[in-house]
Amino acid sequence: MLKRYPRTLSSGANNTVIALSETEVGKLFTGDTRSDIGSETEKMKFANKVNDLVVRFVRLDELNADTEMLVMERLYPMDFRAYEHEKRELWLDVFEAELHALHKAGFAHRDLHRPSDMPGLTFDNIFLTQTGLRLIDVGISALRSQVGERLFERFVQQELNELEQFRMFFLSR
Repeated sequence: MLKRYPRTLSSGANNTVIALSETEVGKLFTGDTRSDIGSETEKMKFANKVNDLVVRFVRLDELNADTEMLVMERLYPMDFRAYEHEKRELWLDVFEAELHALHKAGFAHRDLHRPSDMPGLTFDNIFLTQTGLRLIDVGISALRSQVGERLFERFVQQELNELEQFRMFFLSR
C-alpha cells in the first residue's frame, strides 16, 4: 500500500501528487530518484518550450530528507460532459494541433491511454481545464534526441492511435 501524504491529490504506480498551494502541486519521488526526477524534468521543460499542452514545470524542491518533489502548476480539471459537442470539437482540434507540434519538435507523451492493467480512468492524463485540454505526467514520455528516430516514430504512431481512441471517447459522451 502506498504511503498517504497530507493533501494527496492522486497516487500512481510510482509517485504521489500532493497539493502545495492553490497554484502548485508536487510530484513526490522517494529514495534515490535523481535520474527519474531529472529525466521527467528535462522532458517537461522541453515540452513547455514548444507549447502549453503539457503541465508547466515550476521547480525542483524537497518535501523532507528522503522525498524530492517535481513542482508543477496546479490544474483544476473540469467535466467535459457539461459542454456542448461543438466546444469539445474545438478543444480537441487545438489539442491535436498542439500534440502534433510536440511530435514535430521531438516529444512524444506516450501515456494518453492508460494501460489496461493500471487503475484509474482510461484517459487519466488528459485534463480539460479553463484553458483547454492539457496533458499531465510525462514520466514515460520520450524525446527523439534520447531514443532515436525509429523508436520515436513508433511511439508517435502509437500515440496517434491513442489520440483517435480519445477523439471517439471525448466526442461520444
